Order: sequence, then C-alpha cells, then structure tokens
Amino acid sequence: MAGTNSLENEIIHVRGPAIILIGAQLGENIGKAVRAMYNFGLTDLRLVAPRDGWPNPDAIPAAAGADIVLDKARVFDSTAEAIADLAYVYATTARRRDMIKTVITPRKCAELMRSHSDGGQKIGLLFGPEKAGLTNDDVALCDAIVSVPLNPAFASINLAQAVILMSYEWFQTGSDQPEQYTPQLDTTPASSDDLQKLFDHMEAELTEAGYFRHDQRRPTMKRNLRNIFKRSELTREEVSTLRGVVKALATGGGPGWIAEKAEKNKE
Repeated sequence: MAGTNSLENEIIHVRGPAIILIGAQLGENIGKAVRAMYNFGLTDLRLVAPRDGWPNPDAIPAAAGADIVLDKARVFDSTAEAIADLAYVYATTARRRDMIKTVITPRKCAELMRSHSDGGQKIGLLFGPEKAGLTNDDVALCDAIVSVPLNPAFASINLAQAVILMSYEWFQTGSDQPEQYTPQLDTTPASSDDLQKLFDHMEAELTEAGYFRHDQRRPTMKRNLRNIFKRSELTREEVSTLRGVVKALATGGGPGWIAEKAEKNKE
C-alpha cells in the first residue's frame, strides 16, 4: 500500500521503543523490519549478534528508503548489553514458557510503553531469530511477554509482521487521527442556488419522462429527491457532474439523437 509523501512532515518518535532483533538471520528480513519501524516513526534499531554480520547490503533494498534507521543501527554482542539502558523491556513470543511471567496483548503493551515513555523511561521490544524465536534466557530479562491473539492452529508470523504489528499499536496510542473522517479536497460546497438549479433541471426532465404520474404523490416524491441530494453535502463540482448526467440521460444517444428528435418534433 503506497502512500509516501515527501512533502509531509517527518514523524520520529525519539522516546519510542527500541526495536531489538536477536540473532536475525537474513539482511532482507532486517530491512523489512526497518521499513516497518519507520512506517511508524521508530528509528532505534539494535541488533544482537546478527548471523550474517552488519552492515548487510541485503537490508538496503528491503528497507525501501528508511536509511535513517539503517544508519543509526547499533550492534551488540549480547541481549544484556543491548537492553542495558532500558527501564522496561517486553519480549514478543508465541511459545509458552516454563516461567512465571505476565502475558499481555500488543495493545496492552503499547499502553504500558506509552505510560513509561511519558514518564521519561526508556523502553524496548525484543524479537527473536526467524526460526527459533527468543530463548528462555532472553525472555527472563524482560518485564512481560507480548502474545498476539492469532489462529491457534497457525500462530506463526514473520519478523517484519511482528515488528509492524507492535509498531502500529505503539503509534496508535499517540496518534491524533480520528477513527473516521472525510478528506477535505480543494472543492467548493454547492450553494443553495446550485442545488435549486439541479432540482429544477432534474424535475423538469423527470416530468417530461412521465416519472411524476400521480398528482397526489408528486410533492412527496420531489421532497424525497431533494432530501437525498441535500444530505449528500454536494460540492459545486459534483452538482455540475450530476447535471451532466441528467442531461445525458434525457438526450439518450447524444448529439445525433438530439438532431433526430428535433426533426421528429418538427413533423
């Protein structure tokens, strides 16, 4: 789903969660995770012992232009070193663990992280290798386990999917975008006069076509039509289009048909 606009203001969550990838196996997968991060303004990428080393040229095309994240990426030898400056760390894993550890959903995790971040605390999300996931030793270093509600018969998601899911939930806790809105384009609302001309045009053609057959129902039918278009909050451009539609329907086959109709009327 493409939608990048270089004219828009850049969003970077300086106090957002660090994304910590443990033993990532492919540069391409790291690149995809980087792209997912930057979609939601996250730039703190920490790599723990990446299998193929770092930097990895395979990550660049997969990152799709999120160079700021690649350039800032830091490499650590151990998980403990990667999270040393973080006050709260959450482990993303789908597997059950033989330890007493609170399990939370991504949404709850995002709420907790936002609260910690607003309080000035540094936070992080831990993601394990593509095949094996996090070890119990890694999970033991975390404050809670994040478990995504998925189809229990097929609960496996790839690294980039996991990163984008958690990044999205984090982003939503601080987004001011309403749940529903209509984009305002460079248009002019239709005036009452514009609408009246549409109504007159439409009703005249409908009368000629025999739509208003019953005198008793005619006022109600006209009101219903007017209410339909009034509720639509039409723009001037849309009214113009509708008038063109009415004209096309009324003239049927176009200019040639109009000439033929004129000849018949003369007869």
